[in-house]
Amino acid sequence: MPTYRDEAVVLRTHKLGEADRIVTMLSRQHGKIRAVAKGVRRTASKFGARLEPFMVADVQCYIGRSLDIVTQAESLGSYGADIADDYPSYTAASVMAETADKITDDDGSLQQYLLLVGALRSLSRREHPPTLTLDSYLLRALSIAGWAPSFTDCAVTSAPGPHSVFVAQMGGVVSDEVAPPGAPRLDLETLGLLGALLEGRWDVAEAAGERSRAQASGIVAAYAQFHLERSLRSLQHMDR
Repeated sequence: MPTYRDEAVVLRTHKLGEADRIVTMLSRQHGKIRAVAKGVRRTASKFGARLEPFMVADVQCYIGRSLDIVTQAESLGSYGADIADDYPSYTAASVMAETADKITDDDGSLQQYLLLVGALRSLSRREHPPTLTLDSYLLRALSIAGWAPSFTDCAVTSAPGPHSVFVAQMGGVVSDEVAPPGAPRLDLETLGLLGALLEGRWDVAEAAGERSRAQASGIVAAYAQFHLERSLRSLQHMDR
C-alpha cells in the first residue's frame, strides 16, 4: 500500500466500531484527510491522545479505498488539553475547527492550515481573550478564502471612508448612497476594532470596550455565516 506523511491538525473525530475512530484532519500538504485510526479508543493505544481535536501531529497514513489508515502519529502541538481546560477557549476552538472544515476543500490550503495552527496555539497559551482570537481568525480565514471584508472604503463603490453602515451581503461597510434601509451602523471604535482584528493589531483590539467587542462579534458571526452559506453550530455555545 502507498503511504504518505504530513503535518496535520485534528478538526473532529467520530467513533467507528468498538475501538476505532474516523479522524478528520487539515494537513499542511495533502489538504483535508479523513482517515481511520485503529484501536485509539483502547487505553493501551500508543497514539490515541495525539489524535484528539485541536492537536497537531506528524502523521503517517497509507491510502485506502475510501478512507486512509493512520499508522503513526507523533505530537507536534499538544494544544487540546490546555484548550479543553477553559470553556471559552474550548468553544472558540470548536468554532475554528468547524470553520476550517467548511471553508477548505480536499485540496486544502497551506495558509488556512498555518492560520488555524497559530490560532489554536494562541488559545492554548491564553495570549488574548478567546472571543477576540476567534473573531480575528474568522476574518482572516474568510480573507484567505477570497472574502476579505472592507471596514473603511465602500465595498460597492470604493468611495473613500470611513463609512458606518455594514452590510454582510455587500462585502463590508458601504456609503449612505448604496446602503439599504435599516442596515446597522457601527461606531468608530467598533470599526477600528474590526480592522485591528483583521490586521492583527492586538494592542488596538484589546483596548476596545466590551460594547464594541460584542458588536464586532455579532458582525463577524453574520459575515462568516453569510459567506459560508450555512450556520456554524458551535457558535451557539459561545458567550458573545
